[in-house]
Amino acid sequence: MAHRPFASAPYVVGKGAPALAPTHIPAEESLCPVVSHDWINSEYKHLVVDASPKALAVKPGQFFNLLCPSPDAAELWLRRPQSVYRIDRENRRIEFLYKCVGRGTFGLATLEPGDELNMVGPLGVGFAIDRRWKHIVVLGRGVGLATLAPISQLAGECGIGVTAILSARSAEFVMADDLFGKVGDVIAVLDSDATSAVEHVEAILKRLIAQRQADAFYTCGSNRLLQLMKRLGKAHGIPGQVAMEQVMACGLGPCYVCVRTFEVDGKKELRRVCIDGPVFDLQEAVGW
Repeated sequence: MAHRPFASAPYVVGKGAPALAPTHIPAEESLCPVVSHDWINSEYKHLVVDASPKALAVKPGQFFNLLCPSPDAAELWLRRPQSVYRIDRENRRIEFLYKCVGRGTFGLATLEPGDELNMVGPLGVGFAIDRRWKHIVVLGRGVGLATLAPISQLAGECGIGVTAILSARSAEFVMADDLFGKVGDVIAVLDSDATSAVEHVEAILKRLIAQRQADAFYTCGSNRLLQLMKRLGKAHGIPGQVAMEQVMACGLGPCYVCVRTFEVDGKKELRRVCIDGPVFDLQEAVGW
């Protein structure tokens, strides 16, 4: 068999027309100009970059491994995985919405328009939607809202209605509501007024099930909400998917840093979140 490369030189977006990576390589390293980079609240930033053709083929739920600048004098040795927030194919841009929580993301936050972001991807397994469905339910919390946001695009393209239940500490941290609002209904549930309590969210889900507006469940960002959707999904025969959050190193599979436990046909099974996921069958996810 003829030798085929498994890597390529970085694709420099906007700098001529470099040779594209071979089609059998699903991901690539690319250098992407930063278009805008703004704080949307006290903890989260919205990053928009010009993207390569291969990056624009990313599916909702997949992620990129980003090379973050160091925020101080020390080095950063590992990239940071970031799920896609929005895919703007018309303008050839990729958007990320992320929370600044550590040296990596605070370093990422230093990028300014005109700088270049080095990213590897698209990586992992994304969300899937059955076009026969009429209405789906999305339930997310915190940074999970950014991961779930592209489902709004996917559902809209398929003509499927969405009810998005967005859980947050307060109204300031309800994110992606504008994207979901374009394709369906948005219900914000907050810690500040106690509407985020599991019992209240369960009542909303049961109402949607009774109204036949829950052909499938999607969730990310909270173990308690994962367990709730898993229980109701099993009881009512509703399929679902969960995007798992996990610390990663290589993002490509060999390092096994991101291994988590799943239950498949009654047996425990170890899977790598980066390459076997990050999107998994809801009923197979054990949680954390």
